[in-house]
Amino acid sequence: MGRVRKALTGPSVIAVLVAAVAGVGFGLYWFQPWKLWQDETVEEALPVVVETSVPPTAAAASAEPAEQPSAAGPWTLASGELISHEHATSGTVKLVRLADGSHVVRLENLDTSNGPALRVWLTDAPVKEGRAGWHVFDDGKYVSLGGLKGNKGSQNYALPRGVDPSGYSSVSIWCDRFDVSFGAARLARVRQP
Repeated sequence: MGRVRKALTGPSVIAVLVAAVAGVGFGLYWFQPWKLWQDETVEEALPVVVETSVPPTAAAASAEPAEQPSAAGPWTLASGELISHEHATSGTVKLVRLADGSHVVRLENLDTSNGPALRVWLTDAPVKEGRAGWHVFDDGKYVSLGGLKGNKGSQNYALPRGVDPSGYSSVSIWCDRFDVSFGAARLARVRQP
């Protein structure tokens, strides 16, 4: 009995227990399984950029409002419907030019799973259905627009200055941790009036 007790408290058992606890801790950090049951809803309005015809200091001194909305935007340049990849995903994606000439990718009525390290990517990859589309978005040109703000709702993601949106044809909800698309949309050009 003494040998069994000594074997169960020996250095090798303690090392195995420490390794097991460390492995479980790393697994929880890496996979973050609790996110599958946590929804984050974000509802943002489309940004409205107001251009002024009078310098700000003069406009502030004026009794009349000097700011008038510009007829230059916002304009939807392209749009598409999200399809599911690794996780069930739905919603609409729009590429919008604002009045000041900047661009945003807008996700409307997004509904996907939550997960670790989710990003919104503007890409040049084709959107493929099923497992064939899970891993294609990091094969070509892409721009990360930042972390996914919420796995549900309507959100805006600004394109960095200097990025020409005409060189991109799709948007992916990309899991950076596992290099897989949760869902994606092909951007189809919208005719302007």
